[in-house]
This record gives sequence, C-alpha cells and structure tokens, in this order.
Amino acid sequence: MSPHLRAGAIAAVAALVLDQASKLWLLFVFDLASKGTVKVTPFFDLVLAWNVGISFGWFQNDSLLAQAVLTTIKAVAVIVLAVWMARSRNLLATVALGLIIGGAIGNAIDRFAYGAVVDFALFHVQIAGNTFHWYVFNLADVAIVAGVAALLYDSFLGVPAAKAP
Repeated sequence: MSPHLRAGAIAAVAALVLDQASKLWLLFVFDLASKGTVKVTPFFDLVLAWNVGISFGWFQNDSLLAQAVLTTIKAVAVIVLAVWMARSRNLLATVALGLIIGGAIGNAIDRFAYGAVVDFALFHVQIAGNTFHWYVFNLADVAIVAGVAALLYDSFLGVPAAKAP
C-alpha cells in the first residue's frame, strides 16, 4: 500500500470512527433524545434530528424504496471514490477522498441502523432580533464538506500535474 493510500485509508477510518462514536455517545450515554435542545454556547446547540433525506435535509422521504435508492447511490459513490483514491498520486486529494468516504459510510451506517441519519450540531446567529439557523449536521457531514473543500482547493490551487513531453 502506498503512503498516500495509507493516509487516505487512515482519514476514512478516523472520520468514520469519530462520527459513529459521537453519535453513539450522544444517543446512548448523553441521551440527547430526552434532553431536547442543549445550549453549548450562545451560537451552538446540540439537538437531535433524524434526517431521512440527503445532505441538508433535501429530498425528505422515509419510504423503503427511497431509502434503498439512497443507500444504493451512496454505495456506488463510495466505490467510485475508493477507486479514485486508490489511483490518486496526490496526498491532499487522497486524504480528501478518504474523508468523504469515511463520512459517507458513517451516514450510511445510520441509515441502515436507524432508518435515518443522526444529526445533532446546530449553529445559529441572532441579528437584529432575528435568529438564523444553519442546517443540523454531524461529524460525517463535516468530514464530507472538508474533503470536498480540499479537493476543490487541490484542483484550483494545488500543484499542477506534470505535462507529458
């Protein structure tokens, strides 16, 4: 296994373990379901949200067929990303792909285990008496967004690929 691929695999496993550990702790140790909203800071709360849709709660549908389609799409995406990661010769891109894979698998485990993704982090800000909320998310979502941001950075600002002679 190449050092780059090893780093990508470590990123995937770390994202998956941190995501699942945070969700298990919040559900079964902290018991977030019984606490409702837990204010952590003036701009951050812990809340329990069951997301049956995809990213940012889009396409909310809890039918068995919709869940099967989402799971299949996610499985195909993880396979494609894993092949891309295995072929990558760039450390940043490989780690970024590992983060995306780990996050996707973490959310897929939720969908399989609970029928929905466990979301719990809520940022908000109050401006002129109005409170604005971001979408409720989890650590898998953070890993996916960080991975996509790193891929974008690498594609626009990273070291250019060597040109053929």
